[in-house]
Amino acid sequence: MSDEEDSEVVAVAAAIELLEEAGDFDNVNPAAADDDDHDSSSFVDSDAEVDRLQCLVSSNPYDYNSHLALIKIMRDSELGLWRARQNMSQVFPLTEALWLDWLKDEIREAKTDSRREKVYGLFERAVKDYICPEIWLEYAQFSIGGIGQEGGIARVRAILERAIIEVGLHVTKGAAIWETYREFENAILATMQPAPGSVPTPEQQENIKAQLQKIHSLYRRQLGVPLIDMESAFLEYQQWTEEPIPEAALQNYAKALKQLQKYKPYEDALLIAEAPKLAEYEAYIDLEMRIKDPARIRLIYERALSENCLVPDLWIRYTQYLDRQLKVKSLVLSVHERAVRNCPWIVRLWNQYLLAMERHEVEHQVISETFEKSLQACFTQATDYVEIWHTYLDYLRRRVDFTRDSSQELEELRSTFARALQYLKEDVEERFHESGDPSCSLMQAWARIEACFCNNMQKARELWDLIMVKGNAKYANMWLEYYNLERVYGDGLHSRKALYRAVQCTQDYPEHVCEVLLTLERIEGTLEDWDAAVERTETRLARLKEQRAKVAVKEAALAKQQEEKAEQRKQAQAEKKALKKAQKSKAGNKRKADSDGEWVEEGVAFKRPKGGTRHMSEEELEELELQRNIELEAELFGRKDAPKVLHDSKKEGFTVFVSNLPYLMSKPEKKLRRLFAKCGEVAEVRPIFTNKGAFRGYGYVEFKDERSILQAFKLDRTLVEGRPMFVSPYVDKSKNPDFKVFKYSTDLELHKLFISGLPFSCTKEDLEELCKGHGNVKDIRLVTNRAGKPKGLAYVEFENEMQASQALLTMDGLTVKGHVINVAISNPPSRRAPEKPESQSQNLSFWQASGSRRKGRTQLAMVPRALQRQSNPASKAENGTLQNPTAMPSLPGERPKMTNADFVKLLLKKC
Repeated sequence: MSDEEDSEVVAVAAAIELLEEAGDFDNVNPAAADDDDHDSSSFVDSDAEVDRLQCLVSSNPYDYNSHLALIKIMRDSELGLWRARQNMSQVFPLTEALWLDWLKDEIREAKTDSRREKVYGLFERAVKDYICPEIWLEYAQFSIGGIGQEGGIARVRAILERAIIEVGLHVTKGAAIWETYREFENAILATMQPAPGSVPTPEQQENIKAQLQKIHSLYRRQLGVPLIDMESAFLEYQQWTEEPIPEAALQNYAKALKQLQKYKPYEDALLIAEAPKLAEYEAYIDLEMRIKDPARIRLIYERALSENCLVPDLWIRYTQYLDRQLKVKSLVLSVHERAVRNCPWIVRLWNQYLLAMERHEVEHQVISETFEKSLQACFTQATDYVEIWHTYLDYLRRRVDFTRDSSQELEELRSTFARALQYLKEDVEERFHESGDPSCSLMQAWARIEACFCNNMQKARELWDLIMVKGNAKYANMWLEYYNLERVYGDGLHSRKALYRAVQCTQDYPEHVCEVLLTLERIEGTLEDWDAAVERTETRLARLKEQRAKVAVKEAALAKQQEEKAEQRKQAQAEKKALKKAQKSKAGNKRKADSDGEWVEEGVAFKRPKGGTRHMSEEELEELELQRNIELEAELFGRKDAPKVLHDSKKEGFTVFVSNLPYLMSKPEKKLRRLFAKCGEVAEVRPIFTNKGAFRGYGYVEFKDERSILQAFKLDRTLVEGRPMFVSPYVDKSKNPDFKVFKYSTDLELHKLFISGLPFSCTKEDLEELCKGHGNVKDIRLVTNRAGKPKGLAYVEFENEMQASQALLTMDGLTVKGHVINVAISNPPSRRAPEKPESQSQNLSFWQASGSRRKGRTQLAMVPRALQRQSNPASKAENGTLQNPTAMPSLPGERPKMTNADFVKLLLKKC
């Protein structure tokens, strides 16, 4: 070994010793690293949990939480920890804490030069994920520990210079990097000093002078940067130097101090704000954008992203700034790559990345691989996949030289278009249950390329036929787009044909399409062409006018019906209010006491309670009247009222409500039990009967197992003796008056057709035979009334929207068994909420007559005609008692109105 090399090694060793004594190099010896963090995060390694997490990560590499959990549980396992960290770092940028844990673990094991080189590579990866001062400090300290190797001092200086560039401008943490750099150079300077009492050689003097110049340069560079506590660095420089500080350095220092005053409010706001401090960082970014220092703008973006790495808008703003202002390839592509790793679900970041790669002329293979990664990013919308395909296809189109008839790039473009359509059909539609591209923009772009650049109108027409079949034939703008393509790149025959098809199929703006057709024939067509166009447009517009007139009539009738209902409700409310007022005014006249101490009301006597005279409340009178009516019915018919079925909320999960059953069904309990036995064990069947013992057509079926009602619901609309049986949940409608079960969708269903005008004799088999030629029919539902009779309406569900659209274009207006049918996309009107019944303060009772669906129980067929008089509208029965029993007859000679008690006496007297 030469004397020069020997002196350098001695100098390096002395520098390390000085740094250790100064306390600024705690981690030079990797073996001295503290193991507390490692021990505190140790977990019991569970093989089952590890296997589960590995399966999750393998199936979905973008499952961030599973990656974290796997690293955490394998922290004490030396075998798989490195692999778990490696897998996560390939998908996501690691946070500062994750990198520091990983680096400390690796530094602890770096006993050989090869292991140290591995750690160097790990540090290089770490500093690229985020700009973190702590990682750069760790990197610098680790590199100082290797200055004994060949070129060690140069490596340390290179790392520290990079750290100064990356984080040296950090207002609060940048000073630590500058201080580390100065201490390192001071340690080198100390090793160059000659021994006490010796005279330095000229070479030594030159080396010392050069080293002093380096330290001067570091101080002056630092004093020109606005940093927290920069006054201390200035005082330290004054004490260290033996020379006067240059005027330029003083001016830079004064300028930096002034600039620091601008930054302090923003740094203070960050200091007191709670994470993630997004608003404070955005204000800071706006400040730097006004100052327009690229290095500081980049640093503040990096600081903001280190705490808001999952905020897509921040990444978008950052990448746009780099694309438009800096335009440095290595920097721009690095940030784009980090952006898509942090927010892989944002399609705009992937689009910008692909465009940036094309802008900086990255190899085609790399761009293709990046695009394939984007397809695995799990976008949140179907339209996102359409957008990323557009970006990639635009890139491929720009690579093609269309002056050549055929080329490898053109074939790749065509095959990629075909693959994109297949991908949207098989992958996107299966995941989102929608195409994401209803207007077929990809196929439109393909057709334009074929027509414009390749002169292949045949392929363009084939593509537009597919576009129209996919449900776009009803839109005027789609036909006009196709027409314009034919006008520019096709011929007159096909452009005229496109307009004729548009007139026939357009549903949104047919008048506009007719106008375009007439304009074309007026300018370019012959007389025969003009006559044909006029005839076609007039026929179409006449049919359209007729359809709109029918719709207008229906809407007018519906509006009138609504107005009549509103008026009826208003009138009923007014009558009810007047009736209540009359009841209150006559309440005293309806009660009177006889001389024997009994209360007498309309021929019925009640015992007066001891303690004197009192007036009975209306509620007590109603309850007594109800009891009297029940006893009277029992006396007339020789039977008691059937017990009322009360709602039991505990049985809601075990019971179904069965309705629309035949009223003449014999033994309904036995038949319902047998019908529902296949759904599960039946606990009880409760058919509902009238007072005369007639079946009301509905009842309740209670199961022992709650799961049985799911099978029972499948029997909904099953024919029972010719009527469709309705099976619905068992719900207390007094508490849920708006509850209504409707099993079919009321939204727009593009794969389902609504057919009207069918003959009543048309069966499901007939309709299936008619529709199966247009696609795969999944289901057919004939609409019937409550009695099970057909209404001439049907819903036909196809396998997809394209088949339904094709059937619509062909079947609309067909004649089936002498009936012209109308076909439309299924879009039922939203079902109106049931109108709430008017509030009634009185209970429905024995004598009430309130309409055909709720007739009073004692509207007997044996009532003599002489008694069947039109009641005075002002005198209405309520709770079985006429409110105006003494009213005079409305017509001369008409008998006076009889009370219920008078009617009972009359019947008993005749008996």
